[in-house]
Amino acid sequence: MRKLIAVFFTFLSVFAFSQVKWMTMMEALEAQKVQPKKILIDFYADWCGPCKIMEKNTYNHPVISEYLNENYYFVKFNAEGNEIINYLGKVFQNPNFKKGKTRNSLHQFTQFMNINAVPTIVFLDEKANPITLLQGAFTAKELEPYLPFFANNEHWRIKTREEWENYQKKFKSKIKD
Repeated sequence: MRKLIAVFFTFLSVFAFSQVKWMTMMEALEAQKVQPKKILIDFYADWCGPCKIMEKNTYNHPVISEYLNENYYFVKFNAEGNEIINYLGKVFQNPNFKKGKTRNSLHQFTQFMNINAVPTIVFLDEKANPITLLQGAFTAKELEPYLPFFANNEHWRIKTREEWENYQKKFKSKIKD
């Protein structure tokens, strides 16, 4: 019985620590003022199947969630939502938002960030300036090399496709197939 209880609590602790600490965009911007970190924004929509798969399998993968929690402020942003965002001195909202289970128009912040499909990931630097975006669904193994690439400012050093391919070859994945 003790072994069963120990296994249960071990499983529970692994599950609890493999959860991403989500923030709103405004919470992340405020947190940056106290402790500068990059921001990773997951643009999603409620109706988006690949977005739900990424949330469940990619972001909550223990390796990915641990890295995100340590190195980024992680924002989950509904591309069609009604959150009010104050970003770079501008206020963004979704004036045409309709409550209920319906597709909505794109949020002004989504449009400003040049997002035209979900899922899309946007990386912001420590001053909340955009670095780049990654469009489409990623598995944990596919996303993994990008996280330290931007967190460690490798994007400033690597300029060519060949350098990126060499970076990927040298990258030591912690995710087992």
